[in-house]
Amino acid sequence: MVASFFLSFREGLEAALIIGITLGALRRMHRLELVPAVWRGVGAAILVSLLAAAALTMLGARFEGRAEEIFEGAAMLLAAGILTWMIFWMQQQAGKLRDNIEANVQQAVFGGGQGALFTLAFVAVVREGLELALFLVAAGLATDSGLVLPGAALGLLAALTAGWVLFAGTNRLNVRAFFQVTNILLLFFAAGLVAHGVHELNEAGIIPAVVENVWDLNFILDENSIVGSLMKALFGYNGNPSLTEVFAYGGYVAILLGVMSYMMRKRNLLSTTS
Repeated sequence: MVASFFLSFREGLEAALIIGITLGALRRMHRLELVPAVWRGVGAAILVSLLAAAALTMLGARFEGRAEEIFEGAAMLLAAGILTWMIFWMQQQAGKLRDNIEANVQQAVFGGGQGALFTLAFVAVVREGLELALFLVAAGLATDSGLVLPGAALGLLAALTAGWVLFAGTNRLNVRAFFQVTNILLLFFAAGLVAHGVHELNEAGIIPAVVENVWDLNFILDENSIVGSLMKALFGYNGNPSLTEVFAYGGYVAILLGVMSYMMRKRNLLSTTS
């Protein structure tokens, strides 16, 4: 539930920020007659995202045995890959997100009117919705699926509330700092998906375990306990992982932290020299 809440809050708040900035730009341009086109785009994107989530869930339910393990492993690795792309995209875009969106809104208003704004809102929200649908399916495969939907609903509600407060109140948010913090959390969640995906492919016999259980910490922190389940949902904790799981998790975290650190140093260097 915690993982689905966090994922839904992050994705929902990102979508809320984009729509809020779009509506704010239209208000400053005195083009409020175009606002309904934005909401139609949002509604269409939500519908497509719900259909995609239902389709993914039904597809996963069709598999059994080894095919199910392969599907689950592939779904988790795909979700981790998309999550990785999202982390790097936001790492680059966070500081100039508002300027980019406002420029796109101006181009849409003067270039295509309602149709362009519908497309702008639809693409922005459906991207977050499809990503979230895949992440929630993967989270449900890795943890108790019965808690995924309540957590997602609470996360989206919190995101909508936070978005409304931001744009109805001070409209101030250090977007870069917010996404830098959540990117770190998402990195470890994605690493957990990678490890879970490798575990499922171990079970299917596609990726060798090499060593079945490198260690067993379940007597200290049982992965099925309350704390263990929380760690498993958020960070991919496994009390008795295989060697390839350990290498997958550790390698993913090391590589991404290195790349993110390099990107931050490069950005800071550019800002000091400019």
